[in-house]
Amino acid sequence: GAVTFSTLASVCRSALSVVGASVANAFGAGKTERVSHAASQGVWLAATLCLPMMFVIWHFDSILLLTGQEEGIVSLAKTYLQAIVWGFPAALGFCVLKEVGSALNRPQFLIVTTVVGLLLNVAFNYVFMFGKFGLPSLGLAGIGWASALVFWLNFIAAAIWMCCDEYFKEYQIDRAWRQFDKDMFVNIVQTGSFLGLQYAAEIGVFTAIALLMGWFGTDTLAAHEITAETESFVETVSIGISYATMMRVGQLKGQNDLRGASRAGFVGIALIVPVASIVALIFWLFPNFIVELYLDSSHPDNVEIVGTAISFLEVAAIVQLFYGIQTIAAGALIGLKDTQTPMAIALFAYWGVGMGGGYLMAFTLGWGSTGLWLGLVLGLLMSAVLLTLRFYLLTYEHNS
Repeated sequence: GAVTFSTLASVCRSALSVVGASVANAFGAGKTERVSHAASQGVWLAATLCLPMMFVIWHFDSILLLTGQEEGIVSLAKTYLQAIVWGFPAALGFCVLKEVGSALNRPQFLIVTTVVGLLLNVAFNYVFMFGKFGLPSLGLAGIGWASALVFWLNFIAAAIWMCCDEYFKEYQIDRAWRQFDKDMFVNIVQTGSFLGLQYAAEIGVFTAIALLMGWFGTDTLAAHEITAETESFVETVSIGISYATMMRVGQLKGQNDLRGASRAGFVGIALIVPVASIVALIFWLFPNFIVELYLDSSHPDNVEIVGTAISFLEVAAIVQLFYGIQTIAAGALIGLKDTQTPMAIALFAYWGVGMGGGYLMAFTLGWGSTGLWLGLVLGLLMSAVLLTLRFYLLTYEHNS
């Protein structure tokens, strides 16, 4: 249930990230009214996405049953999803405000709100799940209600802050919902749709590889989950740098300073290389320590899992380097509002090279489960090279 919700929410957030790029362009150009209009279309896009996504989440138990999941598990997932779904509008609303605030160089309060929200979520999970302070025990549904409540608290806090802070007064963010600009809305929808598809392609290939890992047995799947979880934790650094790069490139594009935008993009890419190199060394030098964080490596039943996880981590060290480069290059391209070609690159690199190459190495060549991870290396390498080249070609006249 949690994976379902977070995946659908992340696809929507990816589509909404173009709002931040649009606001950053307008802010860099010094066009106050256009900032307000871009923020407005973000609100309308979030509202447009909201109802169909809520419908899908509400009825997702039917999809789970079609995939052969056990009825007991589906029933639990249903109670969770039909609780957390009521927080979906607030989650998207907060995403729009975060994009706007970050594009206007005012992300501090939003960061604090996010951190406080995470802490409140932990507390509310305990209260609602186990029925504390006189409340009924809601079980798994309680976690859904807790998250929904936190989404609304985050959104309300951010909205009040933006409406009251003098810095935002000239941009009329408090009137955003009243301003519908058909041409700008259509442009943002088109640009954002490609971003959503690009993210879906990325999530899809990682999900498909996880499913294929199951063909090699539960131990291999467990080793894959350990590696993927470690990888995803490290990837948050790349995503953070990518987000900052996107905003800076967007602002400089708005100023018609493509030379500066080019520099900002390549500085972002350069920043991730030493970080990823250090992480790679940790993966290579201390794989046993990493695996120990998840299970007891000395237990006889875990011997195969440990060995497989260590071999996966050796490959994942390279994966996270290429992932970082391609993520930041993609962020820089979003700042330029270039999303259609990157989406095509993602489909080709992830599915054509990554998935196709991984399947070939794992099953046709008989390299086993490690072949799937090697496929990821090839796919992400291709994505990193093509996205970086795309960014260079769009700004190369201003590089000298």
